[in-house]
Amino acid sequence: MNYWILKSEPAAYAWDTLVREKKTPWNGVRNYQARNNLAAMKMGDLALFYHSGAERRVVGIARVVRAAYPDHTPGYADGPSWVMVDVEPVKPLVTPVTLSIIKEVPALAQTKLVRQARLSVSPVTKKEFEIILKLGRTRA
Repeated sequence: MNYWILKSEPAAYAWDTLVREKKTPWNGVRNYQARNNLAAMKMGDLALFYHSGAERRVVGIARVVRAAYPDHTPGYADGPSWVMVDVEPVKPLVTPVTLSIIKEVPALAQTKLVRQARLSVSPVTKKEFEIILKLGRTRA
């Protein structure tokens, strides 16, 4: 199993929306490195759902329920081979974990969330995932 961070502006797509819809395609990603990360996702992988923008905090855990397939977002059909995955909510974090808290933990200093802050889809190690869940007082 692999672990990931999925970032979204809450105004564009919030955790509560994923919970209400029960499943969503994670589409519209137009960064090559993030696209490659989407392509590497497998069914069953877990992802930290991160509210970017003003909130800057991990708020929940999602699961990949469909591996990468072509992204048919309107306006991009003729471009490079963009992909998307489908995700479902697993559970919210008991206590959301802010970026400022993540930056204070030495074991998380090398996460892509800290080092490549603009990347919307990035991997985390199992250890990093577990530390963030512990900070959020949540079990997967």
